[in-house]
Order: sequence, then structure tokens, then C-alpha cells
Amino acid sequence: MAALAPEPPTPLVTAAQLRLSVAGAESNVAMYLADHGIPVAWLSALGDDPLGQRVRATVAAAGVDVSHVRTDPDRPTGLLVKDPSSAGTRVHYYRRGSAAAALGPEALDCEPLRTASLLHLTGITPALSEPCRRLVARALDPGGAARPYAVSFDVNHRAALWPDGSAPTVLRELADRADIVFVGLDEAQALWGGNLTPEDVREHLPRPHILVVKDGANAARAFSDEGRATVPTPRTTVVEAVGAGDAFAAGFLAGLLRGGTTARALRLGHLTAASALQVTGDHGPLPDPQDMEAMLDLSAQEWAERAAVAPSA
Repeated sequence: MAALAPEPPTPLVTAAQLRLSVAGAESNVAMYLADHGIPVAWLSALGDDPLGQRVRATVAAAGVDVSHVRTDPDRPTGLLVKDPSSAGTRVHYYRRGSAAAALGPEALDCEPLRTASLLHLTGITPALSEPCRRLVARALDPGGAARPYAVSFDVNHRAALWPDGSAPTVLRELADRADIVFVGLDEAQALWGGNLTPEDVREHLPRPHILVVKDGANAARAFSDEGRATVPTPRTTVVEAVGAGDAFAAGFLAGLLRGGTTARALRLGHLTAASALQVTGDHGPLPDPQDMEAMLDLSAQEWAERAAVAPSA
């Protein structure tokens, strides 16, 4: 999607200027994976309009293969508008009838998926339209055949997209069919019960090989065949939280694709999320590679101390 945000960050109702950028959960993940040196293709659809051209060019400039993104001559590119306030940033979406909302299962019949090791999906896509929901369902259930690639699924619950109240059931069923799942503890509580612990979330989603439960500024926990790994969230200056979950998912997946442990992947997720937290856009620059490697190599005690004492805003 294209994105508009007040510049400087002020409530939309009084903003004098808006800055045009690019947003979207899946494209955010794709761009951060490319930042980490992972070959990645983005599959989507854009309108035949200037906003679509802007989105395509921006995602491509990050090193992502956009050659399989479809141009729809009849539907517009989706748009979001950010509304910052002292209580956080509210996001208004304008994507009903957009090009991406018209995607269906046939989008999976493309060359990149024949050689991919991983397919990343989010819970936003099945909320956009019935064809989009069929697309995600097919990706997670290929007719009984073994998937040639792993599927990661970020629950990414957006309540406004589920006015019929079906989100708890649909998102649980879809997530439990993925290989790797990301969910925030707060969104899991909103979906499946207000007092859930990370262990309770695991009981709700027992089938994924890896389940990552993110608890905001506290910690992220991974449940996997290696057991449980918990990594505290390093303290960082927060400019805006929008996009940090996508960045975390990309960092974690990059860590796994490099052959690291789940604990090391959690660290890389945190470090990547920090790059999104420190900017008003969804995509910020990664830390210096040497600094990032030094953080990844800290002992558990050193990491915990860094998480406890580093400055926060």
C-alpha cells in the first residue's frame, strides 16, 4: 500500500503536511529480509496508477524481486493514513476494492514458489476478501500433499477488518496450520481470552513447529522442538510502533534461514524491530552489521543487562 503520515508527527486533524511513503505487512517483511541479505520475492497486485508505481519502485529499491507483482488496470492501489497522537498512532485504511483485495488462489501458481524455502503470510490477507481468504487457505492446505516450502504466518489481527466477529475462529484455524507462527500476547488475549499466558497461547496453537509469542517491551518467547527460548526486549527509543512487528518477523525468519538457533533468531528479531521503532515510517535502516553481530554474540547475562539498563523514551 501507499501510506500518508503527518510530517512532523501531529494529529491528522491539525496536520499541515503529509509525507508519502510505502507500507504493508508483507512488503515490510520482504524489505527487511532483503536488508538481511535474504533473496526474497514479493507477490501482490497494484493498481495501474502513480501510487502503484511508487510502491513497486520503493519495494524494488530495497532489493526485493517485484517481477511477479500484477498490475490491475481496473482497481486502485490500497492506501493507509496514519493519525499520530499522545496515545499512539491510529491507522485508517482505504483498500476496499483495491487491486490486492482481488488476489485469489491463482496467485500461488507462480515461479518463485517452485523454488522457495519459505512463504510468509499474515492474518490481514484473509480479512480483505473471500478470494484472499481462499488464497491463504490454499497456501496452508495444498490438498494433502507435503508443502515444498515452510509457511510462516503472522496473526496480525486488525479488528476493523473483521466486522462479522469471525476473527478468533478463522485466525486460530489458519495459524494452527502454519509451520511458523508469530502472535503478540496482547492480540492473542484480545482474540482468545484476556488472561492468556504465552503457555496458554501454545495450547491454543499446538501444531506449528515454531510459535513466537511477543510481549511488547518485555520479551519474546519461542516454543519449538528445541524447547522454549525467551529473550528480553532490548530497550530502545520509540518514535512510532507501527511496523515493528513486521520487522521482528523478518529478523527472526532471517535468523532461522541462516541456520541459527531460535534464541539467536529472537535476538535478530528484536534488533530488526528496533530499527522500525526509531522511525516514523514502517521501514528503517538496520544497525551497523558489526554492531549487530556484537549484540547477537552477547552472553545471555550481557543481553539481559543491556535490556534492563539501555535508555528508553
